[in-house]
Amino acid sequence: MPRPMRRGVSGTLISEASNEYGDSHMQNDDFDKARSSNQSYISLKFPVRLVLSETNSPSKNGSSRNVYIPEGFSSITSRSRHKLAIGFLRISLVIIVLLTLSGSFWWSLHISTSSRGTIVHGYRRLQEQLVSDMRDIGKISLGSTRLKELSFCPEEYENYVPCFNVSDSLASGFSDGNEYDRDCGHELKQNCIVLPPKNYRIPLRWPTGRDVIWATNVEISAQEVLSSRSMTKRMMMMEEEQISFRSVSLVLDSVEDYSHQIAEMLGLRNESGLTRAGVRTILDIGCGYGSFGAHLFSKGLLTVCVAPYEASGSQVQLTLERGLPAMIGSFSSKQLPYPSLSFDMLHCSRCGFDWDKKDGLLLLEMDRVLRPGGYFVWTSPLTNSQSLLRNKANEKKWTFIRTFAETICWDLLSQQDETVVWMKTSKKKCYTARRPGDGPATCSKDHDISSPYYQSLQSCIGGTESRRWIPIEQRATWPSRAYLNSTELAIHGVHSKDIAEDTGKWNIALRNYWSLLSPLLFSDHPKRPGDEDPPPPFNMLRNVLDMNARYGGFNSALLDAGKSVWVMNVIPTTGHNYLPLIVDRGFIGVFHDWCEAFPTYPRTYDLVHADGLLSLQSSQHRCTVLDVLTEIDRILRPEGWVIIRDYASVIESSRALTTQLKWDARLVEIENNNEEKLLICQKPFIKGQ
Repeated sequence: MPRPMRRGVSGTLISEASNEYGDSHMQNDDFDKARSSNQSYISLKFPVRLVLSETNSPSKNGSSRNVYIPEGFSSITSRSRHKLAIGFLRISLVIIVLLTLSGSFWWSLHISTSSRGTIVHGYRRLQEQLVSDMRDIGKISLGSTRLKELSFCPEEYENYVPCFNVSDSLASGFSDGNEYDRDCGHELKQNCIVLPPKNYRIPLRWPTGRDVIWATNVEISAQEVLSSRSMTKRMMMMEEEQISFRSVSLVLDSVEDYSHQIAEMLGLRNESGLTRAGVRTILDIGCGYGSFGAHLFSKGLLTVCVAPYEASGSQVQLTLERGLPAMIGSFSSKQLPYPSLSFDMLHCSRCGFDWDKKDGLLLLEMDRVLRPGGYFVWTSPLTNSQSLLRNKANEKKWTFIRTFAETICWDLLSQQDETVVWMKTSKKKCYTARRPGDGPATCSKDHDISSPYYQSLQSCIGGTESRRWIPIEQRATWPSRAYLNSTELAIHGVHSKDIAEDTGKWNIALRNYWSLLSPLLFSDHPKRPGDEDPPPPFNMLRNVLDMNARYGGFNSALLDAGKSVWVMNVIPTTGHNYLPLIVDRGFIGVFHDWCEAFPTYPRTYDLVHADGLLSLQSSQHRCTVLDVLTEIDRILRPEGWVIIRDYASVIESSRALTTQLKWDARLVEIENNNEEKLLICQKPFIKGQ
């Protein structure tokens, strides 16, 4: 466990034009030296108190015998002389304070307009020390009102996800699968810190952590592993302390054989050809434990697991623990928080969804998020022709699904064994060519919400009125798709120069970020078994959450830098909607209201990035900054990092709140940017008792 950094340490200066962060780490030493002498420390820390003690303290015998009295005042009484002396001292103190403030102002103005060499570093070191001292004075003056650290949550919160309380939903009368839907309406704010399980261990470094996870980190038992579906059981092995996933296997029907079969059904030689066919992002519904996405990741494909909330044995929790994209999502009655036309392929392998229920509403939601020319892959015993002969009920279900798919303009490409592949039409005229009353109508422009946030399922075909209706075969293949041309950007109301400036900004910022995520600023991190002096950051960074992604520039910068991470880009519901732009770039993302809990389990992200989010949320007055920071702490892994970039006033006030969460925090100034600051934090590893 890393040693916690010293509280109240002065800030650091980084440059937006280089990867160096000066001698910021040396400032701690200078500050410690300044505090080594008790007298010098007190003289800096309590200047006002010392002045008052020297001017107003009486002599030992209670008189003021050393006061000088001019001749003109000889007739004034002792009481009048005392009042006059007090008044004179007060006026003198006011004059001294005014002279000090004016001198500091002119000195600051002179320094800010002069050269920024060693003078700037020296001045800022003194300035930061003064700010730290004044903050300490403020804390002492607050006395009993000083901010207190939050208490720890009860043990039942270890794997609890707010807004998914099945028992409360059942008590409220929800049924038919709706009890698993997300409901934050009556959720209380969480004002405690969620502790990890007693035997929690830091996940193994990627890519080892993709195939081996610690069994105590997730809520699953050996019995649940053994009772898993046939393919999942073959892909997992429960050991004494670990769960192993055989991503490379020689057994028949392995994930490699399965993905190869899907590629052949699309007319491709193997799964490597999926990228050339226009496939980049895949939504894996009921993903098991993410083995399908883990295999395709090496082929340049990004697979997002979405599965219902589970109290134990969670598909989403295990997938995220393996360092793969996943989130909780149940759409029995609500739309998913993705824009229309977001994914190139949808995959459902024995996912447990009854696509024939509710007159095909679930299939219409699949059609909404699927791009034109995209693929829907379904593997189920329901499609097996041999089993259909023996089960008339299954035959009826299969007939409905196959007929309904035709009415929404899906072409049945191929069927092998239990796997069926449909292709969504890329031509809008297919919908107008249908006979009247043949299948659901297309949504009107007013009802086709391209950016829903848990809206009710629609009974019409969505996305047909969108300017983003572009077949996947006409889009650039990955990785060229990440760099949209001017025509594609114009669809989103964005200019090429805006993206260019955003890309340049985040490429520079990322280099500075990476240098700050270092034990040099916090503590020495022990080398873990099997590691050979990895470069900073010493923590395993794999799952990244960008809380206010805008254009997806932070995601793009990580890819350009060759970092082996994936990013969940989030667009706040209170901000400008650029999520369609993000998904068109080949990234993944969702809408979210940050005054509510994010749909994921505790301890699922290694790095959380928030640029301008706190000021955005504060302007809404719906929740406090502490509410947002507490939610970050819930979803952040022990020893994980937080990078907050915002207005200086917001950062300074937020830094005080980090002490309540027991975070190690460092305030960082950005050169040539007086309006914004950085707050770099690391969550400590506090083991549950």
